[in-house]
Order: sequence, then C-alpha cells, then structure tokens
Amino acid sequence: MNEISSPRRLSQDPIRRPTRAEAEAAVRTLLLWAGDDPDREGLVDTPARVVRAFEEFFSGYQADPVELLARSFEETDGYDEMVVLRDIRLESYCEHHMVPIIGKAHIAYLPRGRVVGISKLARVMDIYAKRLQIQEKLTAQIANTIDAVLQPKGVAVVIEASHQCMTTRGIHKPGVTMVTSRMLGEFRDNPATRREFLAMIQGSRHSSEG
Repeated sequence: MNEISSPRRLSQDPIRRPTRAEAEAAVRTLLLWAGDDPDREGLVDTPARVVRAFEEFFSGYQADPVELLARSFEETDGYDEMVVLRDIRLESYCEHHMVPIIGKAHIAYLPRGRVVGISKLARVMDIYAKRLQIQEKLTAQIANTIDAVLQPKGVAVVIEASHQCMTTRGIHKPGVTMVTSRMLGEFRDNPATRREFLAMIQGSRHSSEG
C-alpha cells in the first residue's frame, strides 16, 4: 500500500499554529520589507485580507482525503470499465516561492466492485492542491490515496499546469506547461489500458484547442 500524506501526519512534532494577530503582523512586516506603508489607506486592511485568503488557499491542511473517500458504493450492476474525470480545474501554490500553480488534472480508476461519487475525486485533488506543493508530489498523492482507499484495479493521474514561479519571475518563460503522471495497477502494467486513458484525455485537449 502506498504511503498517504495526511495533514495529521506531516510532522512528528506538533507545530504551534500562530494566532490570527500574529499572522496579520507577519503580513505587515512583509509590506514594510517590500517598501510600502501598511498604514496607508489602501493597505490598512490588507493583512486581514491576506490571512483570510490564506485560509482558503491552504484549506487542504484541515481536511483528510482518506475520510472523504471512505464512503463508496458497491451497487454498480457489475460495472468494471474505466471511470475518467478529465479537465478538473487545479489551483495550487508552489512550496518554493508561494506563487500559483494553475492547470488541470485528469483522474481515472478501474473499479474493483466499489465506486465513489465523482465529486469526491475532484475534492481529493483539491485537498492536496490546497497545500504548499510541487507538482510531482501532488500527482503522486492523489493517485496513491485513491489506490489505497478504493483498492481498484488501477489508478491514473495526469496533471498539466503552468507555474508562476517560472512564468512571472526567474527565467520568465510564459506559455510553458509542465506535465506529470502517476500510473498504478492496470494503467502501469497494461499498455492497452494506458493508451485508452491517454487517448481520452488527449481528445479532450484537442477539442479545447479547436
């Protein structure tokens, strides 16, 4: 079974979470460091707004993807073909520079007698995406969790995303897309299954470009 990264298992030692006032004070410090005046009219409420935004951006630390997937359904009438959810909007943040990673994910699995509500597949992606991330780890976490909880015949995850740490700073190369994949079970071992999945998501890509 693949290791699953739960927010309750990210560290062996508990980390004291700063208070809201401490978080807002940290934002004020960054505004000062950037060279602006946090007390001017346009910025006076910015620390509070940033902290509220962070609660939304990083809400994945407060959710457990395993619990989310725990409820599945066995009344499938014998359905055992591929389940594919494609073009799922992805928004995450680079753990190196804390700037956005924007793109889309494609998730598929081959049921082994149990299926899960499709919205939960997207929600699992969101839980991991709403943490500080690198795309390679995010891709593996989504696939590993679905594989461990649902125990299907196979899982496939492909993520296509643009990283603003590369497009808006540093090397400044807009228009670059990073693609990562994680194939488990039948998707790794059976070339025909893998080809079928890749054809499905490539068809989606071509139709969106047309």
